[in-house]
Amino acid sequence: MTAPTWLVGSGGLLGGALTRELGRRGSLPTTSAVPWHSTEQARAVLTADARRFIERVGDGPWRLVWCAGAGVNGTSVEAFAAEHGLLGAVLDELADAAGGRADRGVVFHASSAGGVYAGALGAPFSELSPVAPLGDYGRAKLSAEEIVNAFGRRTGATTVIGRIANLYGPGQNLEKPQGLISHLCRGYLMSAPVAIYVPMDTLRDYLYVSDAAEMVADALDVAGTHPGATATKIFASGTTVTIGAILGACRTVFRRKPNVILAASKLAAVQSQDLRLRSVIWPEIDARTFRTLPSGIAATLEATRDALSTAR
Repeated sequence: MTAPTWLVGSGGLLGGALTRELGRRGSLPTTSAVPWHSTEQARAVLTADARRFIERVGDGPWRLVWCAGAGVNGTSVEAFAAEHGLLGAVLDELADAAGGRADRGVVFHASSAGGVYAGALGAPFSELSPVAPLGDYGRAKLSAEEIVNAFGRRTGATTVIGRIANLYGPGQNLEKPQGLISHLCRGYLMSAPVAIYVPMDTLRDYLYVSDAAEMVADALDVAGTHPGATATKIFASGTTVTIGAILGACRTVFRRKPNVILAASKLAAVQSQDLRLRSVIWPEIDARTFRTLPSGIAATLEATRDALSTAR
């Protein structure tokens, strides 16, 4: 029997897909309606939900999946600190509510491979590679990882850090300055140029969101068989493409050349040119057929078209 799961961040790209995937597997997670616009209100809702969740599961096993976080490259240090404060407050409440039973829990935290390996050398990078963030975003991801791992050390709970490759697919927040494929789709539909500020030979691993959700769901099951463990796993497709190849795939799907402009940005300084990834932890999770890039772009295009139509 699958342990009850509380998923924070169900409105986001990964969180939404993972909610659907867990539901498909017959274990629909508990979610929270969080007023993210107010840190204090968000803290009140999340800590109350944390206590209710633990009271509901009683002495049994439980799982927390943290997919929340609006920070991107360029987000302020203060905003990241507020996000960390919410994460820490939730974990503290879980520990307090569980008493001496927190060791029955599994905590999964969605982190960023691109953020933590941005300045690393010697690609492809694995979980054994030294981390080397270049900016506040990567450093914030590492800080959040440590908050989760410290909770595991303190309580005996199992913790899993998911360092996720470039995620794309239906459900991306187009208001955030990230998600090249989604923005290329929107640019095509709105006949608007999309700025690219990294070289065309920049290497990235693009992971379709439903593939990522299946992998995380599998990782939660594996983690449940390793009580008290602390694991870090890269979630990636294992296939690396250049930005030029992305534009070529978009041209095939759009049947016209994407409208892009090469631009300069200070954010380019915190981007790695070679972000090849190779997971060596729990390799059975990676043994799957991944959605092809053209198929994923086509699905993202249709979802973006629907989202723009609804917004009108």
